[in-house]
Amino acid sequence: MDFWYYVMTPFTWLLMFFYQIFNSYGVALLFFALVVKVILFPLSLKGKKSMIQMNMLSGRLQKLQKQYGKDQARYNMEVQKLYDKEGVNPMGGCLWSFLPLLILLPLYAIIRQPLKYMMGMSYEQVVTVGNNVLNWASVAAQNGWIREAAELTEATAKAGYNQLYLASLITPENVAAVQAAAGTTLKDVFSINFSFLGVNLSLMPQLKFWTTGLMGFGLFLIPVVSALTSILFSLVMMRTNNMNNQNAQANQTNKSMMWLSPIMSLWIGFAMPAALSIYWIANNVLGLAQEILCGKLLKKDYEKAAEEARQRELEEKEEEKRLRREKAEQRAREAEEAKKNKGKKKEKGPEEEKMTPQQREASRVGIRQYARGRAYDPNRYGGVTPYYEEGQSAPAEEEKPAEPTPIEPASAAEPTPVETDLDKVNAELDAAIDGESSKED
Repeated sequence: MDFWYYVMTPFTWLLMFFYQIFNSYGVALLFFALVVKVILFPLSLKGKKSMIQMNMLSGRLQKLQKQYGKDQARYNMEVQKLYDKEGVNPMGGCLWSFLPLLILLPLYAIIRQPLKYMMGMSYEQVVTVGNNVLNWASVAAQNGWIREAAELTEATAKAGYNQLYLASLITPENVAAVQAAAGTTLKDVFSINFSFLGVNLSLMPQLKFWTTGLMGFGLFLIPVVSALTSILFSLVMMRTNNMNNQNAQANQTNKSMMWLSPIMSLWIGFAMPAALSIYWIANNVLGLAQEILCGKLLKKDYEKAAEEARQRELEEKEEEKRLRREKAEQRAREAEEAKKNKGKKKEKGPEEEKMTPQQREASRVGIRQYARGRAYDPNRYGGVTPYYEEGQSAPAEEEKPAEPTPIEPASAAEPTPVETDLDKVNAELDAAIDGESSKED
């Protein structure tokens, strides 16, 4: 036997234990699902608590995101410190929810190959029993398996649900012949009772159930019931998660799962033997009861999480009000400063103060000041070099008119000739006036 045979052994023992007690494959599957649910219940309860703790830390995680959002490495380090301090496993909430699927995989293998896992036959023994005792050729012809070979081979024994159909052909009348062909003891080979509520669980449901009579209708109902129980289970889970006040993203994920799970149940129901849908129905019903029980056991934790969520919502509203108030005050200050500065002469910038009057005038174009730029210098590259045609000499420089010599003003110590003549005239007038006055006397 291969490695996976020994991995499946504990699950096979459990299923065989209930089958030997009840002698019904369907009842054994129901009790198998019950035991698995009971074993996983503490882990599921721990996962629920982890989800509540994660929800209670969401406010602090948002603060860390705002504080270190741009530095992703620092943010991850601070988040890990927070998880270690609070003793929270971020994967604890979703890890335990996948365990039922991990149980479903080995159970699917056991249901698909009962001759190997439940009766301990090798593939060579399955081929021998199928060809010599169970008449595989007639089974393939009766079911219209054109793709299957008329003779059972090892590859055919491994494929599909061929072993399941062969196991359903083992009856109390041919058990001894199967035992002799396989070379095993009578204890290992037995006839499995696949009948459950009048339905053969080794068969696959068909969409055209009316072609197979009452048995076909019963097989058709099993996947439908599985999908309905899956919807009911999803509704109860969403209600429980609402008690935890999960965020909008988590609620959207739950709504998506509400429709995904029933679709998957229908696919499993019509693509695999009815026995697997029976386990799926039992798992959904037991999961519903588990959610209700977890809600009662964790009621105080849910209430505490809800109270912290309300407090966090109030703090976020207060923080939003504070930010709005600060922005309004900032706008008011800016408006007041703009009002005070209105009409004031703009101070000269440092570049303008460095410019000489000649540079400022040279930079002007018409009445537009600084049209050529504040740092414009017409003589930066030595002025403009004139252009002359080939063979043309430069024109002679015109003589510039002599500039008039400025007249220097006379000093106060040396009187000008004009001032001297005026003094003489005034003296003569004074003498004439004095002579006339003496004649009259």
